[in-house]
Amino acid sequence: MRTIKVGVIGVGYLGRFHAEKYAAHPDVELVGVVDADPGRAAEIATKLDTRSFTDHRQLLGLIDAVSIVVPTRGHHGVAKMFLEQGVHVLLEKPITVTLEQADELIELASDKRLVLQVGHIERFNPAVTAVKAMLTSPRYMTSERAAPFTVRCTDVNVVLDLMIHDLDIVVDLAGSDPKELCAAGASVITKEIDIAAARIVFENGCVADVTASRVSEEKKRLLRVFDNESVYASDYQTQKAILSRKGTGVSPELISQDVSTERRDTLNEEIRAFVRSVQTNTRPLVSGSEGRRALALAGMITDMIAKGITGFVPVKS
Repeated sequence: MRTIKVGVIGVGYLGRFHAEKYAAHPDVELVGVVDADPGRAAEIATKLDTRSFTDHRQLLGLIDAVSIVVPTRGHHGVAKMFLEQGVHVLLEKPITVTLEQADELIELASDKRLVLQVGHIERFNPAVTAVKAMLTSPRYMTSERAAPFTVRCTDVNVVLDLMIHDLDIVVDLAGSDPKELCAAGASVITKEIDIAAARIVFENGCVADVTASRVSEEKKRLLRVFDNESVYASDYQTQKAILSRKGTGVSPELISQDVSTERRDTLNEEIRAFVRSVQTNTRPLVSGSEGRRALALAGMITDMIAKGITGFVPVKS
């Protein structure tokens, strides 16, 4: 496979890990890292034996692909610039601020035959991928994502910060388009929504209850899928899953067994998948369209909570 020249824009908490994964990839040349803080850029560049920049435009003409790990408000402008210049893009979630911005990036990537991948990292979690391979006809799902409060990522609400991961997952596992939606939530510490719950009804009859909180006493990342007579429970943090089925004894009971999973570095899996898509020019697992779909749902949930609408409404994206 040909060597891909890559840059990383934004090497804060998460961007640093992007840069590290690229630096360790045998088919990648990490050309440089960009950060508005020159000290931070220089620090990461020195550790990874690459160049540092303070302006992302300095990477133009030097790279084949780029990871964009900047605040959401900067996603559209930066990604558009690089797509216009023929550069493949891995864009952290959420894809953009608005659906119109997402549509523009998707169309631009399509016209130029470029890879546009969105960083919904849980798609690569073995606790999810192993269960997905075993599903036949999921009818009901519950997803719970909670974390103690931190000041990081408070520029967006909890729906866009945390819940959007699970919105992407439940739509993918349902294998159907959302039909109806209801939601509720509240602000607790910030001016944005800090805790939220949503119920999604899909065209095929599947229902998903999704909750997210960033004001929890403990960190949780849990998914349950009810599929005919089987119940799957996945823990994103331990990357383990359990399958439970009705026993054959006289007394009603559930018999549980571990689902075989192998612990993985999910960000590394995501980066490697992006590099493969660039090398083969194939559609990524989480394309711009999937990123847009999750953003559309997150936007509806946010609007419903802001307006105090708790009843079901048709889903329009």
